[in-house]
Amino acid sequence: MLTTTTSSLQGHEIVEYKGIVTGEAILGANIFRDLFAGIRDIVGGRSGSYEKVLRGAREQALAEMQAEARDLGANAVIGIDLDYETVGTNGSMLMVTATGTAVVVR
Repeated sequence: MLTTTTSSLQGHEIVEYKGIVTGEAILGANIFRDLFAGIRDIVGGRSGSYEKVLRGAREQALAEMQAEARDLGANAVIGIDLDYETVGTNGSMLMVTATGTAVVVR
Protein backbone atom coordinates (compact mmCIF):
# COMPACT_ATOMS: atom_id res chain seq x y z
CA MET A 1 0.00 0.00 0.00
CA LEU A 2 1.27 3.44 -0.91
CA THR A 3 1.33 5.97 1.92
CA THR A 4 2.32 9.61 2.03
CA THR A 5 2.00 12.75 4.11
CA THR A 6 1.30 14.77 0.96
CA SER A 7 -2.13 15.31 -0.61
CA SER A 8 -1.21 13.54 -3.85
CA LEU A 9 1.04 10.78 -5.17
CA GLN A 10 3.40 11.89 -7.90
CA GLY A 11 2.97 9.72 -10.98
CA HIS A 12 -0.39 8.34 -9.81
CA GLU A 13 -3.90 9.52 -10.51
CA ILE A 14 -6.41 9.47 -7.65
CA VAL A 15 -9.56 7.92 -9.09
CA GLU A 16 -11.64 7.54 -5.92
CA TYR A 17 -11.69 8.88 -2.38
CA LYS A 18 -12.80 6.27 0.18
CA GLY A 19 -12.76 8.43 3.31
CA ILE A 20 -10.79 9.17 6.45
CA VAL A 21 -8.98 6.26 8.10
CA THR A 22 -7.27 6.11 11.47
CA GLY A 23 -5.09 3.85 13.56
CA GLU A 24 -4.29 4.16 17.23
CA ALA A 25 -1.75 2.64 19.57
CA ILE A 26 -1.72 3.17 23.32
CA LEU A 27 1.24 1.78 25.19
CA GLY A 28 2.03 1.79 28.88
CA ALA A 29 5.47 2.91 29.97
CA ASN A 30 7.38 0.24 31.87
CA ILE A 31 8.56 1.32 35.35
CA PHE A 32 12.10 0.04 34.73
CA ARG A 33 12.23 1.87 31.42
CA ASP A 34 11.10 5.04 33.24
CA LEU A 35 13.83 4.60 35.84
CA PHE A 36 16.60 4.16 33.27
CA ALA A 37 15.25 6.99 31.10
CA GLY A 38 15.32 9.24 34.18
CA ILE A 39 18.95 8.34 34.79
CA ARG A 40 19.72 8.96 31.12
CA ASP A 41 18.02 12.37 31.34
CA ILE A 42 20.23 13.30 34.30
CA VAL A 43 23.51 12.27 32.64
CA GLY A 44 22.48 13.28 29.11
CA GLY A 45 22.14 11.35 25.89
CA ARG A 46 19.32 9.66 24.05
CA SER A 47 16.87 7.26 25.62
CA GLY A 48 17.01 4.22 23.34
CA SER A 49 14.26 2.43 25.25
CA TYR A 50 11.79 5.28 24.70
CA GLU A 51 12.81 5.61 21.06
CA LYS A 52 12.05 1.91 20.58
CA VAL A 53 8.61 2.30 22.23
CA LEU A 54 7.81 5.34 20.06
CA ARG A 55 8.86 3.50 16.90
CA GLY A 56 6.72 0.47 17.79
CA ALA A 57 3.68 2.60 18.59
CA ARG A 58 4.03 4.54 15.35
CA GLU A 59 4.35 1.34 13.30
CA GLN A 60 1.29 -0.17 15.01
CA ALA A 61 -0.85 2.95 14.41
CA LEU A 62 0.19 3.10 10.75
CA ALA A 63 -0.51 -0.62 10.27
CA GLU A 64 -4.01 -0.25 11.74
CA MET A 65 -4.69 2.77 9.52
CA GLN A 66 -3.56 0.85 6.42
CA ALA A 67 -5.71 -2.16 7.37
CA GLU A 68 -8.76 0.10 7.67
CA ALA A 69 -7.95 1.58 4.23
CA ARG A 70 -7.65 -1.91 2.71
CA ASP A 71 -11.04 -2.84 4.21
CA LEU A 72 -12.53 0.14 2.34
CA GLY A 73 -10.99 -1.05 -0.95
CA ALA A 74 -8.25 1.59 -1.06
CA ASN A 75 -4.73 0.98 -2.34
CA ALA A 76 -3.16 4.16 -0.91
CA VAL A 77 -3.45 6.59 1.98
CA ILE A 78 -2.64 10.27 1.47
CA GLY A 79 -2.34 13.25 3.82
CA ILE A 80 -1.11 11.15 6.74
CA ASP A 81 -0.75 12.95 10.06
CA LEU A 82 0.86 11.42 13.14
CA ASP A 83 -0.01 12.70 16.60
CA TYR A 84 1.72 11.79 19.87
CA GLU A 85 0.07 12.31 23.26
CA THR A 86 0.71 11.20 26.80
CA VAL A 87 -2.39 10.03 28.63
CA GLY A 88 -3.21 8.40 31.94
CA THR A 89 -2.10 9.16 35.44
CA ASN A 90 0.98 11.43 35.31
CA GLY A 91 1.30 10.79 31.58
CA SER A 92 2.04 7.12 32.19
CA MET A 93 0.80 5.99 28.78
CA LEU A 94 1.73 6.98 25.26
CA MET A 95 -0.89 7.32 22.53
CA VAL A 96 0.04 7.53 18.86
CA THR A 97 -2.67 8.28 16.29
CA ALA A 98 -2.25 8.01 12.52
CA THR A 99 -4.91 9.68 10.35
CA GLY A 100 -5.14 9.93 6.57
CA THR A 101 -7.43 9.74 3.56
CA ALA A 102 -7.93 6.36 1.92
CA VAL A 103 -7.89 6.56 -1.89
CA VAL A 104 -7.75 4.40 -4.98
CA VAL A 105 -4.93 5.33 -7.34
CA ARG A 106 -3.81 4.05 -10.71
